[in-house]
Amino acid sequence: MCGIAGIVCQDRDDRIPISLPRMISMLHHRGPDARRMHVEPAAGLAHARLSVIDLRGGDQPLANDDRTLWITFNGEIFNYVELREYLERGGHRFRTQSDTEVLLRLYEERGRRALADLNGDWAFAIWNSRSRTLLLSRDRMGVRPLYYTIVGRTLLFASEIKALFADPRVSREIDPESVDDIFTVWSPLAPRTIFGSVRELPPGHSLTWHEGHVTVSRDWRPGFVRKSHEQLPDRDAEEQLRAHLTHATRIRLRADVPVGAYLSGGLDSSIVAALAAGERGRAGNGAPPLQTFSLGFDAAEFDERSYQRHVVAALGTEHHELQCTPADIVRVFPQVVWHAEAPLLRTAPAPLYLLAQFVRERGHKVVLTGEGADEVFGGYNIFKEAKLRRMWSERGRASRRAALVKRLYPHLPHLQRQSAALLQSFFHAAPDDLAHPCFSHLPRWSLTSRLKMFFSDDLRASVDGRDAVAEVVARLPADFASWDQLGRAQHLEITQLLPGYLLSSQGDRMAMAHGVETRFPYLDPDVVAFGTSLPDRLLMRGMREKVLLRRVGRTLTPPSVWKRTKQPYRAPGADAFFNTVGPAKAGHDGDDADYVNDLLSPSQIRRDGLFNPDAVSHLVRKFREGKAIGVKDDMALVGILSTQLVIHHFINHFGTDTHGALYTGSEALHRR
Repeated sequence: MCGIAGIVCQDRDDRIPISLPRMISMLHHRGPDARRMHVEPAAGLAHARLSVIDLRGGDQPLANDDRTLWITFNGEIFNYVELREYLERGGHRFRTQSDTEVLLRLYEERGRRALADLNGDWAFAIWNSRSRTLLLSRDRMGVRPLYYTIVGRTLLFASEIKALFADPRVSREIDPESVDDIFTVWSPLAPRTIFGSVRELPPGHSLTWHEGHVTVSRDWRPGFVRKSHEQLPDRDAEEQLRAHLTHATRIRLRADVPVGAYLSGGLDSSIVAALAAGERGRAGNGAPPLQTFSLGFDAAEFDERSYQRHVVAALGTEHHELQCTPADIVRVFPQVVWHAEAPLLRTAPAPLYLLAQFVRERGHKVVLTGEGADEVFGGYNIFKEAKLRRMWSERGRASRRAALVKRLYPHLPHLQRQSAALLQSFFHAAPDDLAHPCFSHLPRWSLTSRLKMFFSDDLRASVDGRDAVAEVVARLPADFASWDQLGRAQHLEITQLLPGYLLSSQGDRMAMAHGVETRFPYLDPDVVAFGTSLPDRLLMRGMREKVLLRRVGRTLTPPSVWKRTKQPYRAPGADAFFNTVGPAKAGHDGDDADYVNDLLSPSQIRRDGLFNPDAVSHLVRKFREGKAIGVKDDMALVGILSTQLVIHHFINHFGTDTHGALYTGSEALHRR
């Protein structure tokens, strides 16, 4: 896993700007082990390396034999061993043991058709100096980030936006439509980003640049055709899923450094840890036990350590626990936003940022994780909720349906107090709502949209008349209406929240802030294809989620894990930013953190211009007086504060120190 950057110019006589070294230096956290560049007339590629495979021979950018093709690559190709054998049978000879060279030679032989052969997570650039063509490609699920911008006759690309901003020609203005997206569907609708000048290459897409002309095309889209496994016996389905997951885990253990695993205490990560521990056991030769890493919280509502310890005892892993306090979240939140490069509506990325730091301090660069199982195998409450809402709309009995919905969210006391009529309205459970293509997500998006009440008059005017949900609908596949309801809901999760938030702000960006590579067996293409073709009975039965995956878990995890109902990952929320009690730490002395006061002050809110100072002051007072209620207030505070941090880091103070004016907790905010 690494950081990549590059510049290509339209005219052969153009010189690569001196900003290329600055661009790749901004990505040092992604690749602290080596830094290299290749520069030729009108083109330059750069690479910051996190050495995981072929530690001595895998430096990049890497060229083919006649040096007409150059690659800079962020990610891993997990089936590179099999692809290398295929290429060697065809006469190819290799200079390195790296998956990067396999990727380059496969492209040399098959061109863009090579993308279909890849099992992995990637963002790469290949420069053809003969045809003067650049290819950018991003993996199917959007695990690895890739951004680009065009300035005049020059295209710049990088793993992170901050690297693009190292070139002073790139504008850093906030895009109002992306703010509107975030405060509706949680993330910008790709290719938009929070910055108007920067575009994200969407998951499963490629970009071709040739002599100044840019073409973006789709290489892959998830589908939800249930027919292929409709008649599959349950026992056969269970065996097939276990085989797919075993293979996906096995090839993700390929590395020349130790591979550990995150362990949340839930079913998904426990299955992955069990399979990984089993593979290590089969390897023999006195291999040390699997290293596992987990988070713990003081508050019982967030803490899952008892379940984690059951799994550790059953598997015999060497386990490491990190306890995260509200004060820790406050301390690192500015750094979290610096690495996320986008506003956040939850504090949940902060503990994961700390966990990755904890992993790296213990000598690990690579961890397996259970992310993706809920999307592929029907695990989220939003899927159950949609099922209840359909029953509610079709059959009535409001009081019974409302009681069932309340059981889904025991951690939301404000919801527990609502009447059946109010809940039916809130959850969009009227018959007319059933016809909406995004029926499953209407309550979530409607709730988030209420946060726009905090927008300033200018921001409201700039997005007046647009509808982010309507844009989501316009992008849906042509055959979307023919899919079953669960498949539609899964598609919205897999194509929007998963890449836009979970794999980015809460995934890659938090781990790679510390040079830790995360690997996702549940996002293996064969696992995804299998899961998205399963009939509903193997995904959800009644209100029991992940039916088939749970059966696999019975043979791999303790009963306390495979029998438990899913507990969503949550962390202490916006209350943490106000009067948090705890030991004094840098930037947090037991009272409100200085940066919270500064960034949410009426004068700063007014200067930055995105939010209404009076509305924000009222919200802040509610938190200070202990009167904030429900998810809406929590998301509003976190969303506004994180947006203010984006403005602080990337607009008001970018480049004023070595970390882009990053507030580290011991430094005071630069005051305007």
